[in-house]
Amino acid sequence: MKYVVFDTDIASRTHKGTLTGPIAGRLAMVVPVLSFVTVGELTKWTAARNRSQRRRDALDRWVDRRQAIWCDRPIARTWGELAAAADRRGRPRPQNDMWIAACCLAEGLPLATRNVKDYEDFVHHHGLVLITE
Repeated sequence: MKYVVFDTDIASRTHKGTLTGPIAGRLAMVVPVLSFVTVGELTKWTAARNRSQRRRDALDRWVDRRQAIWCDRPIARTWGELAAAADRRGRPRPQNDMWIAACCLAEGLPLATRNVKDYEDFVHHHGLVLITE
């Protein structure tokens, strides 16, 4: 079975059952993996939108049934390398995207995303593998 990290948009759409298009087919037979960042972002979105406790509990149950990558030293070091390289290029990247990329690169896993633009620097300069439309 192939493990694939889902970015927050893909995870959210998968949870809600609204992921469509070619990417939905590509992800049908993979094991979804969530980064600690995605768990945090999903929680924030639910809290910021004042979702009911029932919906928050449903999200928690969905997240609990997924594999997750939690931050550890190799991921933190990878993030530091990515951040320094982006700064050297004069193109600092958004923190959360960089953490998600660091999780993927440190674990050797591809990233499923519809937001290719957010990750293209990591693809071109660090070998991040994307699964997209």
